Amino acid sequence: EVGEPFKEEKAVAKYLRFNCPTKSTNMMGHRVDYFIASKAVDCLLDSKWAKAKKGEEALFTTRESVVDYCNRLLKKQFFHRALKVMKMKPDKDMKKEKEKGKAESGKEEEKKSKKESGKDEKTKKEKEKEKKKDGEKEECKKDETPGTPKKKETKRKFKLEPHEDQVFLDGNEVYVWIYDPVHFKTFAMGLVLVIAVIAATLFPLWPAEMRVGVYYLSVGAGCFVASILLLAVARCILFLIIWLITGGRHHFWFLPNLTADVGFIDSFRPLYTHEYKGPKADLKKEEKSESKKQQKYDSEEKSDSEKKEEDDGKTEATRNSGTDGSGGERHSDTDSDRREDDRSQHSSGNGNDFEMITKEELEQQTDEGDCEEEEEEDTESRPSHKKS
Repeated sequence: EVGEPFKEEKAVAKYLRFNCPTKSTNMMGHRVDYFIASKAVDCLLDSKWAKAKKGEEALFTTRESVVDYCNRLLKKQFFHRALKVMKMKPDKDMKKEKEKGKAESGKEEEKKSKKESGKDEKTKKEKEKEKKKDGEKEECKKDETPGTPKKKETKRKFKLEPHEDQVFLDGNEVYVWIYDPVHFKTFAMGLVLVIAVIAATLFPLWPAEMRVGVYYLSVGAGCFVASILLLAVARCILFLIIWLITGGRHHFWFLPNLTADVGFIDSFRPLYTHEYKGPKADLKKEEKSESKKQQKYDSEEKSDSEKKEEDDGKTEATRNSGTDGSGGERHSDTDSDRREDDRSQHSSGNGNDFEMITKEELEQQTDEGDCEEEEEEDTESRPSHKKS
C-alpha cells in the first residue's frame, strides 16, 4: 500500500512536469505526454533541491539519489513506465515502395539520356564549363559525405505500450505522465476571462460616464476597422484601373502590406510599390544575362591571353640576351651610314655632279689645278727660308 504524496513530492513532481522536456503521442487511444529518464535526472540535478541550504543537506547529490527519489514518485503514480514498439509496414506498402523506387530510377535514367543528347548539341566552351561545375559539386559532396551519398532521414513511427516492470532507470527509458497540474498562467488567463464576461453582462448597472466612454470607444474602434476595410478595397480598385489603362505593364500597389501578416506599424510601410512589366523590362533582363555571359567569356579569354603574353615575354628575353654581343657591330654600321649620308648631302649642295663637261674644259681645269699646286708649294717653301 502506497500512501498519499507529501508536499515536497508534489513540488518536485510539479517542477519536473513543467521544466523537463516532453513530447506527445498516442497510447491506447489517448493523447499522452512522455519524457526520457536521463533528461529528467539532469533537470532535477539543476534544480534548487540539488543545492544545500544553511543547516540542511541537499536532497539530490548524485544521479543515484535522483533515481531513488523518482522511484518513489513512480510508486505514487505521478508517471509510469512505457515501452516503445516500432510500427512495421505491411507487405503491400513494401511492394508499393519498391515499385515507386523502380519507376523513379527509370525516370532518372531517361533524364540522364536526355541530358546527354542535349550536351552533344552544346558548344565546346559550354561543355568545359559544365564539367568544371560538376567537378566542384562532386568535391563539395565528397567533403560533406565522404564514402557514401546522403540519404533522406526518415523518422520511424512507433507506439507506446505499458511496461510490465514498473521501475525507474537512468537511461533512454520512456515514462508517461499521469500527473497533470494546472499551470498558473492558464489559471490566471481563465480567471481574467470569467471576470470580463461577468462585467460585460452587468453593463446596464455601470455608471453613466463609464457607459458613455465605452460607447465612444466602441464607435471609434468600429470606424477604424471600417476605414481599413475601405482602404483595402480602394487599393485593389486603384491597381485594376492602372493595370487596365497601361495594358498590364504597370503594377502599382498603394499600401502593399496592409493585409499582409506583419505588425501594425509595418502594415503601413512602404507607402506604395511600382513595377514595370513590359517588353523593355524583358529586354533589359535579357541584356543583363547576355552581359554576364560576355563578362565570363572575356575573363576566360583574358586569362588565356595573359598566359600567351607571358610566354612571348620569356622568348623575347632569351632573344635579347643572344643579340647583346652583336650590338657594337650594329652601332659601327650605323655610324658609317650616317657619314655617307653627310657626304651625299654636301655633294648635292654643290649641284655640279651631274653637269656635262667638254674635253677642252677638262684640260683647262687640269692646267689650273697644276698651277695652284705649284703656288702652294712655293708658299710652303718661303716661310721655311725665312725661319732658317
